[in-house]
Amino acid sequence: MPEITSRRGLLFGAAAVSAGALLTGCTSNEPSDSEDEPAGNDQPAADDKPGKKVTIGFAGPQADHGWLNAINDNAKSRAEKYSDVTLEITEGSNDTAQQIGQIETLINKKVDVLVVLPADGKALTQVGLKAMRAGIPVVNLDRIFNTPQAYRCWIGGDNYGMGLNAGHYIGEKLKGKSGARVIELAGLDNLELTKQRTQGFDDALKNYPNIKKVARQAAEFTVESGQAKMAQLLQAQSTFDALWNHDDDQGVGALRAIEQAGRDDFLMVGGAGALSAFQAIKQDDGVLKATVLYPPTMAASAIDLARALGQSEGIGGLAEFEIPSSLTLYSAVVDKTNVDQYMSTGFK
Repeated sequence: MPEITSRRGLLFGAAAVSAGALLTGCTSNEPSDSEDEPAGNDQPAADDKPGKKVTIGFAGPQADHGWLNAINDNAKSRAEKYSDVTLEITEGSNDTAQQIGQIETLINKKVDVLVVLPADGKALTQVGLKAMRAGIPVVNLDRIFNTPQAYRCWIGGDNYGMGLNAGHYIGEKLKGKSGARVIELAGLDNLELTKQRTQGFDDALKNYPNIKKVARQAAEFTVESGQAKMAQLLQAQSTFDALWNHDDDQGVGALRAIEQAGRDDFLMVGGAGALSAFQAIKQDDGVLKATVLYPPTMAASAIDLARALGQSEGIGGLAEFEIPSSLTLYSAVVDKTNVDQYMSTGFK
């Protein structure tokens, strides 16, 4: 994963919702002694030489999905690494009104910087603007607000790049096969990110005239939906050569359906970077051969960015005195050749 260092030695590990009405309080700055550290914590944090004390407000997601839970864990654990950071973290919810209320509470508490992963970027744009107008810089995490005026810096994943890299990986594996057939198990079709992942995949396949996408089914990013929709695809498609699955959580269900159908005549590429996917890729005794990252370590990097903003620091290696306004993370492909490198970043 890409790494970026700051003028004070800041190093970002690679790294793209709503919250309940009450704050859960501050995160302790004592180092965690948990043996189950979240993704990204094996990457160096910023120079932990104490600087100006910074209070960061974090409004993140309800942990109803493995990736979203990893977002919260990464933010909390990263903040604990800094003796000069206090984290005010909200209780997750999927209600936009509740998240807006939480962010307003953080604004009223006069936190130094806000990190927000919105349930709905459009719906939360106004509260982002409110924070910025109150002199509180906002780090917009992943789901983007409608206007750059609502945030100082955006950091997130590359949904189009996920599909693009999945398509190229599959294309290279099948480029010698005439009449190759691929299918796609997408996420929620009402989400823009799903459309972007599909568009990237379709654009990549244009480079391989021997490959045709013969079926696509949208699931809901859950194990249950992955299993049900994959079963439908398997029943409708008696033969195909590759499957691109947008999400490793729904991929757990997809793999169950594949096992129940007794199918092993194709290769599967997943998405996001779940630990279970990494373990299956390493074991290499099933159809899952690779997954394309959408790293939840972006939340740890967002804390690094927020700390730098609060301390008026820039990023080393760049000529500018300020942090960038936008950071798009790379969607690396993880297969058996590099899975050991990424194992520690896998989320549960």
